[in-house]
Amino acid sequence: MSSDTSGANGNESFVRWLGDLRATDVEQVGGKNASLGEMISHLDEVGIRVPGGFATTAAAYRTFIQTNDLEPRIAAHLDAWEKGTASLSACGQAIRTLILGAPLPPRLEARVREAYLELGRQSQTLDPEVAVRSSATAEDLPEASFAGQHDSYLGVQGIEALLETCRRCYASLFTDRAISYRHAHGFAHLKIALSVGVQTMVRADRGAAGVMFTLDTETGFPDVVQISAAWGFGESVVQGTVDPDHYLVHKPLLRVDGRIPIIDRRIGAKETKAVKAVYVSGANPSATSTHDDSRQTTTSVPTSERERVSAVLSDDEVLQLARWAVDIETHYGRPMDIEWARDGDTGELFILQARPETVQARGTASTIRHFRLTQRGEPLVSGQAIGSAIAAGEVCLLAGADQIEQFRPGSILVTSTTDPDWVPIMRQAAGVVTDHGGR
Repeated sequence: MSSDTSGANGNESFVRWLGDLRATDVEQVGGKNASLGEMISHLDEVGIRVPGGFATTAAAYRTFIQTNDLEPRIAAHLDAWEKGTASLSACGQAIRTLILGAPLPPRLEARVREAYLELGRQSQTLDPEVAVRSSATAEDLPEASFAGQHDSYLGVQGIEALLETCRRCYASLFTDRAISYRHAHGFAHLKIALSVGVQTMVRADRGAAGVMFTLDTETGFPDVVQISAAWGFGESVVQGTVDPDHYLVHKPLLRVDGRIPIIDRRIGAKETKAVKAVYVSGANPSATSTHDDSRQTTTSVPTSERERVSAVLSDDEVLQLARWAVDIETHYGRPMDIEWARDGDTGELFILQARPETVQARGTASTIRHFRLTQRGEPLVSGQAIGSAIAAGEVCLLAGADQIEQFRPGSILVTSTTDPDWVPIMRQAAGVVTDHGGR
């Protein structure tokens, strides 16, 4: 498949097909899309399925910014926030409004139209349903993941919806938490570009999805694969809004005939699942977002009693995913954080993303800290422990992220569930207690 097409200076591509990409193309299409291309081109031979599609490039984003003369205006808003004359919320909102109000350059729009038409030919569908995900050029690195900070859209259908979604992905480069994260980690806001990945849709809303790690995320023990699974789209697992099933698989026995090395299996409550949102007449799915400027692309619905008590994955599926995880880890040569999905129409498993694991990767073996309780009180609640420390502090009970200004540094944050919007105060918390969520 030809990759396309000239960019702003006549020799840069605006669109690249995922199958033509490699891990070395991060500067062109961001970490997420480069990793997808790497897996499609190198791991298909071992049976790993990754949905095909295309990606707009960093050159396309920069042309969009330059054509609309947005850089100086974005810089002015960021400068006002850094000087303390504007709030983070006002800064982010103003920048996103600028981007959402700017038209796509005609050449970029033409390239996206051509690629979407070709994707339809490949799938023998006039208007294929696609998943649209943001991929930043500083994303999914071993030292910084940016996971969940930029927009993803599921079930986008039709070229006009896709074009609008591309612009919304561009705007999501300046969500409040993305701005805050880059500032905290020393990334220059205007040097990072955003690529938009467009893939054939996996109907996990009718099936299942989740995440897996190629080590124990608590201890760093490398000989296991951790798998979390829930009904519906995987965002409920990633965002910690559902209590998923958990599976632990022993790597060394994965290739031994006759062995089923599933060493732990826990059925989660799975009280809800994420499915494609249902729109009223005239509603436009292209105008939906996982962030604060518009509506949701997915919605949460209750699961059935049977779904709540049933295992999401069969033993064969657990072992298949674990083998894929080991193949991916071997290929990249490092522990990996992987998202997977099962199509409810076909029953096929797919890998949706693979990025370096960042928690244990940032750890150090030079210092080992031990904690010991010297006094014991009456247990008030119990649950799944995450982390290897003991913490104490005053309880700070918050109903939602809109109350984070009430948080007192050094307190124990107690809330229903957390997502990346909570990160600014989680760094100040002595500990965190939630009703829902997984590792």
